[in-house]
Amino acid sequence: MAGGQPRRSARLRGLPRRRRRLRAQSDPYRSDPRRATGPRTCRGRFHPGGNARGARDRLRGGGGGLNAPAGAPPPRVSIRGLSKRFGTVVALDDARLDAWPGEVHAVLGENGAGKTTLLSALAGLVPPDDGEIRIDGAPERFASPRAAWQRGIGMVHQHFALVDRMSVLENLALGRRRSGGFRLALGEVRRAAEELGGRVGLSVPLDATVESLGVGDRQRAEILKVLLRDPGVLVLDEPTAVLAPAEVEGLLELLRRLAGEGRAVLLVAHKLDEVLAVADRVTVLRRGRTVLEAARSEVDADRLAVAMVGSAPAPPTTRGPVSDRHPVIARLRGAHVDAADGRDRLDDVDLDIRAGEIVGVAGVEGNGQRELAFLLSGRRLPERGEVALPEAIAFIPQDRRREGLVLPFSVAENLALGMHEDPEVRRGPLLRWPRIRERAQAAIDRFAIRVPDPRTPVATLSGGNQQRVVVARELSGRPRLIVAENPTRGLDVAGAAFVHRTLRECASGDAASGVVVISTDLDEILALADRVVVLVRGRLMPVPESERSRTGIGARMLEGVS
Repeated sequence: MAGGQPRRSARLRGLPRRRRRLRAQSDPYRSDPRRATGPRTCRGRFHPGGNARGARDRLRGGGGGLNAPAGAPPPRVSIRGLSKRFGTVVALDDARLDAWPGEVHAVLGENGAGKTTLLSALAGLVPPDDGEIRIDGAPERFASPRAAWQRGIGMVHQHFALVDRMSVLENLALGRRRSGGFRLALGEVRRAAEELGGRVGLSVPLDATVESLGVGDRQRAEILKVLLRDPGVLVLDEPTAVLAPAEVEGLLELLRRLAGEGRAVLLVAHKLDEVLAVADRVTVLRRGRTVLEAARSEVDADRLAVAMVGSAPAPPTTRGPVSDRHPVIARLRGAHVDAADGRDRLDDVDLDIRAGEIVGVAGVEGNGQRELAFLLSGRRLPERGEVALPEAIAFIPQDRRREGLVLPFSVAENLALGMHEDPEVRRGPLLRWPRIRERAQAAIDRFAIRVPDPRTPVATLSGGNQQRVVVARELSGRPRLIVAENPTRGLDVAGAAFVHRTLRECASGDAASGVVVISTDLDEILALADRVVVLVRGRLMPVPESERSRTGIGARMLEGVS
């Protein structure tokens, strides 16, 4: 790769660019809604298998799909034999997928399995080395994302692609061409956004700047931006990773409505309960290959986990209560933090953290979690109150790309950021890079980071493997206090289980760390925490043991929703 961009193969460079066609002519499902009808599931969406057994039948050639019923239209999307390499890394190896209009199709796999690469090829972002993509039965070679848009494919990316300093409305107008003039068609876009948002139940504050929004509103803005192009195929790469439970439920309902309008919705997700709640069919990738294609009725969480990682996840270990005899290693007393607009972000917060204890902090996004994380990690001081912290603190931030990694650096260089003060890896002002690479390789092995070499740029890793690099750097030095913000966001089943197991190990033994897990994922809080507190409008509320459940904690979290 040159300049961090994948190089197109010689085989593809000589292909002529396909002539663009009008959407009304190229999209038979839009021009004639009657063609989207067919056998339906109990939820009223098109289901090509006709019965559960039919989804097991796999066709490797042509445009046919999984036992499509007689007289049914071709799949909206059909992918066969797709392969892609990035240098020595095989991202896709003979991958395949079929998606019909009117269905929610989940694409699963462990971190680095090739999910994002597969869907990026479909969206015109990554040219495949081999294989075929068909849209409505016609073979396609997308030279750019715009070419994919013109064939009705819209993608909501895993990492937000909005301009922070611009308003939501201005972001929605970007990329929309109009005849004459150079100004954004803001009035036209506003009318279209309000009409579409009201129809599908997607409410976004159009005049607010993106930087002022919570992650839930940012995600909805991303989806609305894609929907304004009226895609026949909607691709969403881990859209629920940054959302609170109530927001996840709303998004899944939205996906059902969008599929009900005749779209093919492709959803990448790691939480199996979300997949089982919304998907009509699933495709599982492992190491770039399609290993399972099935109807939702044929699978459960255990079967999907086995298909993704090769074995069922081990049950979580249980921990007893932490004794009061364990020393307090971090303390907040009357801590108060103001926001830039003068409002309280943290208001009179008291918190003790003991060695060997895992404290779970739940709350709806925007109730002071970031400020609490920065206080506990020593990254800011309170306007009022007292903070007592140990010297050795590990911080796992929620945004690994902006706050946890230097993307142009190699894996070894990013890991070195956590060991540069160790006398074993430096000689005076100089770093001993052979020793650093040796220790980096040990961390790669221990934390199961899938990378061919420690010198590999971290930007080329999957999101899950990037998260493992952050966790490896922060936890390798046995810190006294660990502050983790959504530490398993974007991780697969095995990766999340590994992080949870590592945090429990850090909170055990003679040199046990104190651990604070700040998470919007209630399942994560319940699985890890010895003690649970909830942040509500900047105030910390303890959760009694009698209310330690999704319902009890969720009810307290919603007190912070205005």
